[in-house]
Amino acid sequence: MHQGWLLIGLSLTYLGLLFLIAFVADKHKRHRLKGQPLLYSLSLAVYCTSWTFFGTVGQASESPWSPVPIYLGPMLVFLFGWRLLARLILVAKREHITSIADFIAARYGKSQRLAMVIALIAIMGILPYLVLQLKAIVTGLDLLMVNSGGISPTSNTSELALGVTLLLALFSILFGTRHLDATEHHRGMVVAIAFESVVKLLAFIAVGGFALWLILSKPGEAHEQVTRDFFAQVVAVSPGNLLELAIYTVLAMCAVICLPRQFHVTVVENNQGQDLHWARWIFPLYLFVMGLFIWPLALAGKQWVGADMASDTYVISLPMALGFDGMAMLAFLGGTSAATGMVIVCTIALAIMVSNDLVLPVLLRRFWRQGRDERLVRLLLQVRRGAILLILLAAWGLYLWLGDLTSLSRIGYLSFGAVAQFAPALLLGLYWRHGNRKGVYLGLSLGVSLWFVTLLVESGLLAGSPLAELLAPPDWPAFRELSLGAWCIFLS
Repeated sequence: MHQGWLLIGLSLTYLGLLFLIAFVADKHKRHRLKGQPLLYSLSLAVYCTSWTFFGTVGQASESPWSPVPIYLGPMLVFLFGWRLLARLILVAKREHITSIADFIAARYGKSQRLAMVIALIAIMGILPYLVLQLKAIVTGLDLLMVNSGGISPTSNTSELALGVTLLLALFSILFGTRHLDATEHHRGMVVAIAFESVVKLLAFIAVGGFALWLILSKPGEAHEQVTRDFFAQVVAVSPGNLLELAIYTVLAMCAVICLPRQFHVTVVENNQGQDLHWARWIFPLYLFVMGLFIWPLALAGKQWVGADMASDTYVISLPMALGFDGMAMLAFLGGTSAATGMVIVCTIALAIMVSNDLVLPVLLRRFWRQGRDERLVRLLLQVRRGAILLILLAAWGLYLWLGDLTSLSRIGYLSFGAVAQFAPALLLGLYWRHGNRKGVYLGLSLGVSLWFVTLLVESGLLAGSPLAELLAPPDWPAFRELSLGAWCIFLS
């Protein structure tokens, strides 16, 4: 029981430390920090969420190559597509862009209606990703509190998730809605997220190093068959596996640009173009180092934990099963850090879209007529605070609905698939100012419709239905091995 309270106290202390870092950084925002390029590069690692921290290990334990796209996609974009990112940042600064909805709308005739559509799709598509973060935190709390000998919260996960949701909403509001800035720059948030990126990397390296030590120092005859089976999976790669990896790699390449939080930290929070020249090396290196420890953790988890626990929990359950409670708590802190960083930046980015693209046009007409411009700023801050709370409560509701969807990767790919619908319009608009707005609407309508069907398929609501059978992958070489989810995402 004491360990359970220690865990809660440690989590609250860590969140308080993040807020303190952000508060101090905001006090000195008039001056460019000496380490700004490094801070900017590390803030991009908000891409690494609880899916990266917990879920990719679970993926690797089932199929060793499956986590590769999550890391490879962003690495390819920053190493070889950095000129595209540089142009994106240049255009955004020139046109005073504050979100991906603003950017796409601005490139297609400054259409306010298109911005509203993009904002609504982004909110709908990101909700599963927020569910993923809630699920990871609640699962980690559940594991450690049971291990501490206290009362298991397993039967009350909905209440526990609600408590986590409200706490995350509070800290997101404190981080992102203390003041209004026309540029939407949040230096304090960027510095705090950079710190969070260091914490989760060090935690993952520590637990991954522990797993590697187990594999090398305690081979054991009982583990030899598990090791042989694992490496047999590594070698056995079929054309269908390669096709699925290619689909998910392209999806991750789109996501690292089109996820609202990634667009915000990469484009909106960029202060100088030279910061990108640092980021194009530091961010891929960060991903590479973090990715190195996925397979030792997956193999050690299969050896020492096996089927006793869900593979997505190996990062925590592996040290816990061997009595290393301190290491398990460090793993939880790293995963919680990854989840909270994502939630804070994501909800702030979505709240900006809600206020600027959904609410502000209505308020401007009203306040200009009434001559109350001085109240507009206060009202917009209230709108953003309300939007953050409502978005996270909606995520909690979806968490209850998707409760049976245990795989973190399946949830994550749903959100990747949603935001990937923005990629054609964004890339075409970036290089061609005469794109057809009607074509954008048509493409989004078809893509989002297929994405919604994918959501229903993954949630099991279409199990056995004629529509699910109709959407089955074609019986062609390589394609017949695709999962239904991968095929639906490919179609969308």
